[in-house]
Amino acid sequence: MKKKTLLLFLSAVLACAPLTGCGNSSEDTAPVATDVSEEEAPEEEPEEEPAEPVEAAEEEESVPEETREGMYRSELTNEWTDEALQTQRPIAVMVDNEKTALLHYGMTQADIVYEMMNSTANGEVTRFMAIVKDWAKITQFGSIRSVRPTNFMIAPEYNAVVVHDGGPFYIDPFLENPWVEHFSGGFARINNGKSREFTEYVTSGEIESRFKSSGYSTEYNEYYPGPHWKFANESNPVDLSEASDSIDCTLVDLPFGHNGSQLDYDEASNTYLYSEYGMKHTDPANGDKQLAFTNILIQNATHTQYDPNGYMQFNILNVDGREGYYITGGKAIPVTWSKSHDTNPTHFYDKDGNEITLNTGKTYIALVSDTRWSELVLK
Repeated sequence: MKKKTLLLFLSAVLACAPLTGCGNSSEDTAPVATDVSEEEAPEEEPEEEPAEPVEAAEEEESVPEETREGMYRSELTNEWTDEALQTQRPIAVMVDNEKTALLHYGMTQADIVYEMMNSTANGEVTRFMAIVKDWAKITQFGSIRSVRPTNFMIAPEYNAVVVHDGGPFYIDPFLENPWVEHFSGGFARINNGKSREFTEYVTSGEIESRFKSSGYSTEYNEYYPGPHWKFANESNPVDLSEASDSIDCTLVDLPFGHNGSQLDYDEASNTYLYSEYGMKHTDPANGDKQLAFTNILIQNATHTQYDPNGYMQFNILNVDGREGYYITGGKAIPVTWSKSHDTNPTHFYDKDGNEITLNTGKTYIALVSDTRWSELVLK
């Protein structure tokens, strides 16, 4: 077999010799298949060893996540925060929003601010619920006022202790839930020349004192559902203009007729500045700084009225998804939202069903009644 193979090879060489350019053109010559052993084959230049394939992971060095000594990324804002606060529970402070209650103290210290109708009476007046992580820094916050059932359905999303002064008996069943903890009344009264209902504030050291006397844990407990939000990397922030359904949004005019809530986009700071009652909302506890937010979420929600006095609650437990908006960076996209249990976070999804990602910074969330939804203005 070996001799036969060698003869075939020599024959091929002799046949090629008279032909001009034989073997010089890769287009004219096809490789010849042979069965020549290494000992009998003509000597050839040794082929270079093929280079080892380089894996993509080796070619591109992964960029390590940024760290800062003694700090962590806040689960509420993604901002750098003292790591001593990492496991500390936030509080959820009920803040009166009647015009008489102004000016509000401490609101710029909140990480997240909710605004929602508090009553179907009194011009459908709204009330704030301010989520505050670093409550030890409070010097004066409020004025504080009563709570509603809806707030005891939202605060558990953050494992937050609700700070308020009383409420209607409709809250009683919610107080029985083991995941609800609250501090009611007994906070400092400050003589501000107003009626008594507008004089109660959380002041320095009061939250620490109330935690100690109540026996509540200052750290996240077994009902904490974990971090609430997904955040974009600060080096690659969310740009809603890339979404096919995005719209320009430099003004958010909410259908809150009593106080006329409005948020205006400030390009310089890349935030939305909050105003109400026809004036900027400023904080005398923080150098008269205006309330500002990087992210805005608006939820269309139905509500149930309990009685002719206007007491009500929003029906925020739904798994089917209701409409809403996510707004950041001067743009807005429609979203759907759902929530399955008091302790479960409210989830927001874009048109493709992807959970939204927030930009680093504070967030404003408005619950808007479906009866007023058509009056919402984004432009």
